[in-house]
Amino acid sequence: MAIVFYQYAGFYGYSIGDVLNTWADMGVFAYALPFLMIFALVYGILTKTKILGENTGVNSTIALAFGLLALQFDYVSGFYASIFPYAGMGLAVLLIAMIFLGLSGGGGTENKIWLGIGVVIGLIILISSVSDMFWLGGTASGLVSAMPALLAIGIIVGLMFWVMKSS
Repeated sequence: MAIVFYQYAGFYGYSIGDVLNTWADMGVFAYALPFLMIFALVYGILTKTKILGENTGVNSTIALAFGLLALQFDYVSGFYASIFPYAGMGLAVLLIAMIFLGLSGGGGTENKIWLGIGVVIGLIILISSVSDMFWLGGTASGLVSAMPALLAIGIIVGLMFWVMKSS
């Protein structure tokens, strides 16, 4: 039945997974999407700040060069391939936290709670994605093993800010 549906839809047996794998083989996820994201961010920043004037040709040329130069080596592609899956998992955790906080009566009005949850999830995502990256022939898994020390430093710095603010 599914094969018949695919034939009528014009796919002739291809699934979404096949299409996504074909796009991955073509470099859409490794090069096209990171280029578009970098280009859009640089162009948006240059246009919004007007640091180089209001000439859209200059802004688009600089954004184009910046996007292409960023993809010259595989650092950006590897970083994007590492960070976005973790970011998706972090968003899922944040959604679950929002649901549980809503069930407990928080109602989403506590901005400090959301800031704390977001910072913790952001740090976990950043450390996890950096631990997947290769730097100068080795892995950055030392960050993961140093997590207790980094957590202790974060707690100490947080306590320092809390004491300074409370006085």
